[in-house]
Amino acid sequence: MRITNNMLINNIMLSLSNNLNRTQKYQSQLATGKKITMPSDDPIVASKALKLRTDVAEIQQYRRNADDAISWMEITEATMNQIGEVVHRFREISVQASNGTNSEDDIQKIRAEAEELRSQLIHLANTTYAGRHIFSGYKTDKPLLDDEGNFNVNIANSEQIKFEIGIGDDINVNVPGSDLFHRGANAAAGDKSSFVDTFDKVIDAMESGDYDGISSLLEDLDLEVDNMLRVRAGLGARMNRVELTSNRLDDDNVNFTRLMSLNEDVDMAEAIMNLVNERSVYQASLSTSAKVIQESLVDYLR
Repeated sequence: MRITNNMLINNIMLSLSNNLNRTQKYQSQLATGKKITMPSDDPIVASKALKLRTDVAEIQQYRRNADDAISWMEITEATMNQIGEVVHRFREISVQASNGTNSEDDIQKIRAEAEELRSQLIHLANTTYAGRHIFSGYKTDKPLLDDEGNFNVNIANSEQIKFEIGIGDDINVNVPGSDLFHRGANAAAGDKSSFVDTFDKVIDAMESGDYDGISSLLEDLDLEVDNMLRVRAGLGARMNRVELTSNRLDDDNVNFTRLMSLNEDVDMAEAIMNLVNERSVYQASLSTSAKVIQESLVDYLR
């Protein structure tokens, strides 16, 4: 087969283009720090990268969900702690009022403080987090109790707000107000909270001077405290679970991010060596091609 000058030039241009493409490939790797810039560069790496990126994105979302869950439950825990302080103080002054040695003026002062504690209890029952009422079950846009201590909403203990903190791993973050303020019973709108009702009975006994009645009502107060401790223990157990899950998600995020880096990130030292090598090849091909193309029939007619 006769080799023409055009065939020679075309082959040279093709070789130069291939050499230049390889040089550009390693320059791009050094510029971006990634092994590939498009799926066609390496379909296997690209496919694995998509899977790992999805895994990392899911872990990060679960981590955010866990943070939100912890924040919600921390607000609930802090509120229940304040409720405990209110009840503890209310019981103290109830015991003080029941001994029968107080003057009328003393009883009125104790009763005034008891009424303030009752108002504080209702206020705490309507605590919000990020604009949502934490004890109102699914109806987070409405306060749990009105000023009289009656439920504003129908609420059942089964109204659990759940956050997804892992694949198939849901956890309820809320405490239904019926469970805490109605001693474990479901409540309908208009029902009087058993918690507030106990406070009201004690306050009425103070007003009427029924010291024996106050003493007997201390048992009801203790029942409310026991119920609150039960609910608080359940919340604490769920908080521990979320914290353990959150720590595991942190570890998973580190591990999967490392795997993603190993799959995608380029070895800089190797890329530099490959670039230097390809540039040398490209420069050599340029030099050789220039010498070949210079020769023509005119060079031999001088």
